[in-house]
Amino acid sequence: MIAPAPPAQVPRWVTHVLVPVANLAVAFIIAGIIIALIGEDPWQAMKLLVLGAFGATDLIGFTLYYTTNFIFTGLAVAIAFHCGLFNIGGEGQAYIGGLGVGLVSLALVGWPAPIVILIAIAASMLFGAAWAFVPGYLQAKRGSHVVITTIMFNFLAAALMTYLLVEVLIEPGQQGPQSREFDANAWLPFMHDVFGAVGITIGQSSLNLSFVIALIAAVLVWVFIWHTRWGFEIRTVGANQAAAIYAGISPSRNIILAMVVSGGLAGMVGINEIIGVHHRLILDFPAGFGFVGIAVALMGRNHPLGIFFAALLFGMLYQGGSELSFDIPTITRDMVVVIQGLVILFSGAMEHVFRPHIVAAYLRVTRRRTPMAAE
Repeated sequence: MIAPAPPAQVPRWVTHVLVPVANLAVAFIIAGIIIALIGEDPWQAMKLLVLGAFGATDLIGFTLYYTTNFIFTGLAVAIAFHCGLFNIGGEGQAYIGGLGVGLVSLALVGWPAPIVILIAIAASMLFGAAWAFVPGYLQAKRGSHVVITTIMFNFLAAALMTYLLVEVLIEPGQQGPQSREFDANAWLPFMHDVFGAVGITIGQSSLNLSFVIALIAAVLVWVFIWHTRWGFEIRTVGANQAAAIYAGISPSRNIILAMVVSGGLAGMVGINEIIGVHHRLILDFPAGFGFVGIAVALMGRNHPLGIFFAALLFGMLYQGGSELSFDIPTITRDMVVVIQGLVILFSGAMEHVFRPHIVAAYLRVTRRRTPMAAE
């Protein structure tokens, strides 16, 4: 009996760069066809999309503001993926993380700003981690599927926040479901103020120091996953639980650990939104960032560097899409959502459709160039 041939090996840039670029190209080609069908120029629309995201310093600031949220949620989903888990609860964990940020900011009135901000950051991670701990524990100890429990916890988080903002934390004398504005010592500095302090003038935007925190989080996740024993154990459990048990690694302990770290990262969305931009607790501030984080992690191949570029792409789509729908009214906000959906579809659900053809084409080209090696 002849043993089957091992799968062909290709350079990492083929699977990590060429395949995602091809998927993106197909998504934008289909989006261009849709735009052409409604009577608009696809090239002009693409130009407005890019200029709306990167055409000025304030527009770049808004793009990076959205990117910040996607970095946090993308990293959160990636940590769970490495352990073989599908954490769909990033939305709820971000919500509860923001609750922790808001409670700290409302309570610590008159405290020095650096202390309030540091405690608020810690609270965002702690609240998000605590919200993810329960689904992780139920998966590890009771066999409850984490997909189901995290979905339900998203609804629970939304219901809890609605109750708190309507009945408990609502600003006195107001009817809107939001808390009072935080004292200025709880505000995270905007980047245009930070640059202005050193004599550099940039356009005003929602970009704040959370972007720097997100970049630091990406580096720390890289160290955690690939350079610590905990990260090795999480990846081993995700690759093969039977082998992990044989090696003396506890799957249940690492499942809980992965979910706690994942929830803590998702909770950090609250830093960007609550003390970075809104300066008060409001309803629905996660705005779907937790769900888009799934596509960001998939497109970024669960690697922090890939997640950064994928987050930047979605930040561009969010900011550039808003400018595009403003400049061309026939391309509505819903049409922009369709473009975003196509990117998610081809980079997530259908990412393996073109991979075999691209790999086969690469192997044909390389074998033609090196016929002796192929023999």
